Amino acid sequence: MPDGLVAVTPPTGTDLPARGSLLGFDFGLARIGVASGELETARASALTILRAESNADRFAAIGRLIAEWQPVALVVGLPRHLDGSEHDMTARCRRFANQLHGRFGLPVTLIDERLSSAEAEQRLRDAGMRDWRARKDHLDATAAQLILQHFLDTLQHAKS
Repeated sequence: MPDGLVAVTPPTGTDLPARGSLLGFDFGLARIGVASGELETARASALTILRAESNADRFAAIGRLIAEWQPVALVVGLPRHLDGSEHDMTARCRRFANQLHGRFGLPVTLIDERLSSAEAEQRLRDAGMRDWRARKDHLDATAAQLILQHFLDTLQHAKS
């Protein structure tokens, strides 16, 4: 389990199939990082960053990704303070998760994302991205990848 990703809320009322795609989201007001993953291989990959001015544009872009990837479930990172308490972005992420479920009818799991962006930035530095602008272009999708990978790792651990 990556440092900083400390807890997972399992899918409620939903049994996930053994196979199928997942999409993971690192929600932000300016950008939304997106990752894809597969239940069968238990591997996540950074996919894209959505930059949209309006909610309608954001959800239209997400709808296109859902149509392309045909996920069986969605995973959304839930930000919290280091002590576990909630802040203003926590409520916004919960609303985003509820909107995803309402618009697309897919199960949505919220997962604690504390320090995922810091870990994503460190991984990008370790991969040789020294320029901040280059890292910024990949940061949110890499954070979404870490969030989704933690979810997949937690599912694998629960099966064993």
